[in-house]
Amino acid sequence: MKVAKFGGSSVANAQQFQKVANIVTADDARKFVVVSAPGKRCKDDTKMTDLLITLAKKVIEHDIYEGVLAQVVARYDEIVTDLHLSRDILDVISASLQQMIDTYRDQPERLLDALKASGEDNNAKLMAHYLRQLGYEAHYVNPKDAGIFVTDEPGNAQILPESYEQLAKLKERSGILVIPGFFGYSRSGHIVTFPRGGSDITGSIVAAGVGAELYENFTDVDSIYCVNPSIVEHPCQLRELTYREMRELSYAGFSVFHDEALEPVYRRGIPVCVKNTNNPEAPGTMIVATRDHRERPVAGIASDTGFCSINVSKYLMNREIGFGRRLLQILEDEGISYEHTPSGIDNMSVILREEQLAGDVERRVLERIVKELRVDEVSIERDLALIMVVGEGMERSVGIAAKATAAFARANVNIEMINQGSSEVSMMFGVKADAVEKAVRALYEVYF
Repeated sequence: MKVAKFGGSSVANAQQFQKVANIVTADDARKFVVVSAPGKRCKDDTKMTDLLITLAKKVIEHDIYEGVLAQVVARYDEIVTDLHLSRDILDVISASLQQMIDTYRDQPERLLDALKASGEDNNAKLMAHYLRQLGYEAHYVNPKDAGIFVTDEPGNAQILPESYEQLAKLKERSGILVIPGFFGYSRSGHIVTFPRGGSDITGSIVAAGVGAELYENFTDVDSIYCVNPSIVEHPCQLRELTYREMRELSYAGFSVFHDEALEPVYRRGIPVCVKNTNNPEAPGTMIVATRDHRERPVAGIASDTGFCSINVSKYLMNREIGFGRRLLQILEDEGISYEHTPSGIDNMSVILREEQLAGDVERRVLERIVKELRVDEVSIERDLALIMVVGEGMERSVGIAAKATAAFARANVNIEMINQGSSEVSMMFGVKADAVEKAVRALYEVYF
């Protein structure tokens, strides 16, 4: 029994729907299908979720929204027309969107979540309808009926433990079950979405709930690459990764798999296979509990930009009990999350997403640090990029860090900061954003 999740590019148009149907019906074990909202049909296209966010903003701002609503319906109309489906379903989609707008127009967070979720929800209805038209027993299953109950945190839902017991009951149902990704329901009955990219999370939750033998995550690449192919041409394909390695790489910038999606399958030891909808015969990349690290201790290199560092100095900081806690409390009070906290005896840095200091937040944070912590110096270093070298085999391999620093030196890239956790699954390097691609290429040369 398998759970197959299809990303936005896999369900972007009628041609992709046909590919998905062929994949699902080629293996009787693919009983559970999770779909995203329609993605881009071409490079310059707009994703359905982005259209729906624009629609929600128009309504919230009391702007004319009918044009955007028509664009949303037109995307589904194109799929319905090209697949020769009954047009009655378009009336259902249009009416449900208008009902959401009428119901939640004065509740911005609820409206945004409901409209975002509709992208996946309506696509799941279309997919089930198409599979039935092809002669297969297929059923659309609403997340509430499936038992996907979540915390009431709009845009940031977390699965509730009781959901897994409810999901297990899906095994008793017949036919192919098509479930929309990205959202669940709060205990009070509201639609609540996972973080962006949350269809991966839904697929993982369903796989864990039904005890699947395999969770297949279909996307638009043959496998996971060891480095971003937009930085390095024709990089190595990875045949196998561990859960921990994939989690680190996803967090650090690998967009092929949502970084929160592994937890449910990891807990239950369910392997994941990342495969290509456009080339389903390719073996893909397996994500498993353990792998043989001897030949390749480093699994991958990930990078991301948009970071800054708040640098704090105070003489005898190491003697001041609670200094770090009070510094982080200031950030918590402002709703700011941090990524890393490298430190020395008299200095401490907090690395965070630069966008979190927008508006008046930066001034308030700096003023509180100076006033409450009585520091000698505080400054912000901007335009940083973080590079992660990831691999569970690094712990037992001598010279991994030496190779990295030598690569940076040969590429003439200055290292702004270094951080490594005690687990030795990853090493983090901070460099200036304009040097990140040069640095990543240098690391690829020494490791791969």
